[in-house]
Amino acid sequence: MGLFKIDDEYFGGEVKIISPTKVFSDHRGSFSVTYRADEFKEMGLPEFVQDNCSFSTKGVVRGLHFQLEPPMGKLMRITRGTGLLVVVDIRPESPTFLKWVSVEASEFNKRQVWASARFARGFSALTDIEVQYKCTKHFNASSDSSIRWDDCKIGVEWGIDNPLLSERDKTAPTVKEYFHV
Repeated sequence: MGLFKIDDEYFGGEVKIISPTKVFSDHRGSFSVTYRADEFKEMGLPEFVQDNCSFSTKGVVRGLHFQLEPPMGKLMRITRGTGLLVVVDIRPESPTFLKWVSVEASEFNKRQVWASARFARGFSALTDIEVQYKCTKHFNASSDSSIRWDDCKIGVEWGIDNPLLSERDKTAPTVKEYFHV
């Protein structure tokens, strides 16, 4: 058995929940492998070209963000604290258009969420959190896009009543405005 397992798959395998199979723990703490190119390739994941790290205080919601040119997939994990990692299908031609999945991830359960390009992503901070994510393409500011985190056409349940939001997330276009549906 490898170092990782796929716990769940959604949207025809475009979204995968991945956990380590081996975590070495003792009185000093723990150790686990978080990424290994050969095993991720065997699980059907692409190569990654950029790593990002985000810190958010408890109560923050970030999202729903995506990049279409070049199309960027992301592998997200929480390395400090506990939060919800959220993925929304934004493929208008898909039968699962605007369906969403959320996964509680933490530094303790070490769950990771892979979402290919053409999925919007976000997260909510149930505690202070650090989120790290691997990206399949480099960031392109001119193609960086978002849709409203609280759009009723999607209905994400973020687990936070009065979230702290960036101006960008407060003013993001609705699904109707962005996709004209």
